[in-house]
Amino acid sequence: MSESQLIAGLHSVRTALKHGAGSLVEVWIEAARKQDRRIREVITLAREAGIPVNYVAREQLEQISAGSNHQGVVARTQVPAALDEKSLETLLAGLNVAPFLLILDGVQDPHNLGACLRSADAAGVHAVIAPKDRSVGLTPTACKVASGAAETIPFIQVTNLSRTLKWLQTEQGVWLAGTAGEAETSLYAANLKGPLGIVMGGEEKGMRRLTREACDLLVKLPMAGVVESLNVSVAAGIALFEAVRQRMHPD
Repeated sequence: MSESQLIAGLHSVRTALKHGAGSLVEVWIEAARKQDRRIREVITLAREAGIPVNYVAREQLEQISAGSNHQGVVARTQVPAALDEKSLETLLAGLNVAPFLLILDGVQDPHNLGACLRSADAAGVHAVIAPKDRSVGLTPTACKVASGAAETIPFIQVTNLSRTLKWLQTEQGVWLAGTAGEAETSLYAANLKGPLGIVMGGEEKGMRRLTREACDLLVKLPMAGVVESLNVSVAAGIALFEAVRQRMHPD
């Protein structure tokens, strides 16, 4: 039986219905609020997708949602499964634009993974790649933090990250830009156009040695304060959207 999770709140449930309805199992609605315009939209989306809608009392919904801010709406969704190397090959073969990838080496906090997925989805990344070992997968917590992005963006776990990086470079022509605090090149001075993979290290140790050595270029985020580094999900968002800015103006 697939692992499942609960999502609560109008925005989260509406996003799941619009972009990941195939993973939803059922929806609960607070009966007294079913005429609310925003809740009616959720009911309509659920019915169009063939997802059962249950009308319950507020007390029951409070029990189901474990006291979270449900706004009258709770849904149960299956946790999506990670994809593999073969899926990555198929995905890249089907692109008609330059690949744009986020590679996470050793991210172990599900909150960070979820936030990275959310930023990657917003930036238009084609896939997020991570190793199977010493990295968190698509846990219910990661999916909840991703706010629907776990259902929309391919998350690919590979057996050998170094081998995958070499394949991306030699077979797919992907330029790998890794982030490292000791790098000499600023993120804003790097060329992030064309086939690109942005590589981020884990929360404590950063990129592993082989991952670092596989990168074509190491870049740093300019830091003006006293802190030495940023949270990996924050740094990923900054790097991704600098790439977006450059890719919007390729000339």
